Amino acid sequence: MTHAGTPPRRDKSRRDWGRRLVILIPAVWLAVFFLVPCLIVLKISLSQTAIAQPPYVPVLDLAAGWPGLRDFIAGLSLDSYKLIGSDWLYLTSYLRSLSIAALSTFILLLIGYPLAYGIARAPRRLQPFLVMAVFLPFLTAFLIRIYAWINILQREGLLNDMLIALGIVGEPLVWLATDTAVIVGIVYSYLPFMVLPLYASLEKMDESLIEAAADLGAPQWKAFWLITVPLSASGIFAGALLCFIPIAGEFVIPDLLGGSDALMIGQTLWTEFFQNKDWPVASAVAIALLIVLLAPILIYQHVQMRALGDR
Repeated sequence: MTHAGTPPRRDKSRRDWGRRLVILIPAVWLAVFFLVPCLIVLKISLSQTAIAQPPYVPVLDLAAGWPGLRDFIAGLSLDSYKLIGSDWLYLTSYLRSLSIAALSTFILLLIGYPLAYGIARAPRRLQPFLVMAVFLPFLTAFLIRIYAWINILQREGLLNDMLIALGIVGEPLVWLATDTAVIVGIVYSYLPFMVLPLYASLEKMDESLIEAAADLGAPQWKAFWLITVPLSASGIFAGALLCFIPIAGEFVIPDLLGGSDALMIGQTLWTEFFQNKDWPVASAVAIALLIVLLAPILIYQHVQMRALGDR
C-alpha cells in the first residue's frame, strides 16, 4: 500500500541524519578547537627545550618517513613532568591557585546564592531586569574594571578614604599586592557566573513544596535547608564549576592586583612561555593543570548521572 508524500522510511532516515548532524557539529568543533590543541600541547610537553625555531625538539618531519617517525618518538621524554613534580615553585603555584580558587568560589556561593534566591522570588515581571542588573557592570571592558579596582584599593584610594572618614582606621591600609585584593577582584569579576546557574535552578523550583513544609510545622530555615538547597544542587555544582575552573588558571587579576612574591599558576605559565621561552615545561604545567581540573568535572558528571538515575 502506498501513501502520498514522502515514504515513512525516507522520513525516518532524514530524521536520523538530522540527529547525527546535530551531534556531529559540536563534536567536530570540540575536536578541532579543544582536542587537537590539547594534543599539540601534550606533544610539546614531551619535548626538550632548544634554542631554535620552534624552541623545542624533536619536531616531526613527515618527509623523513618511518626512520624520522622512530627518531621523533625516541626523542620524547617526561623530563618536564619530572621537573614540575620536583620543583617547589610549581607545586606552590598549584596549591596557591587551587586554594585561592576554592576560597573565592566559596565566597561567590555565599554572595551569589542569596542574590539568585532573591531574584527568583521577585515578581516575574521584574526578574529579567534584576538579572540584567547583575550583568550590567560587565558590559564594560574587563581590563577597565580591574584598573578601577586598582584605583579603589590603592593607598590613597576610595576604600581607604572611606574607612578613614568613618573612623574605622586611623591610617591607610595596604590592600594592593595582597591575596585580599586578588580575591576581591576575582569575586567581583566572576559573580554573574555563579548567579546565573543558581537563578536557573531556583526559578524552576515549585514553591508549593515550601508551603507544604510550613503546613507540616517545619520552620523556614529547616524547609530551606532540606528542600530549597537540595533542589538547587545542580545550580550550585554548575556555578561552582563555572567559577572554580577558570579562577584556578586566572592570570590578569592576580598579575594586576596581586604581589610578585606569590605567583598563581597562570602567572607561572606566562613566565615560562614568554620570559623563559621554555615551551616544554610550560606545556607540562598546562597539561598537569588540565588533569587536576578534570577531577571536579568528573565529580559533577557523576552527581548528575546519579540524579538522573534516581528519577
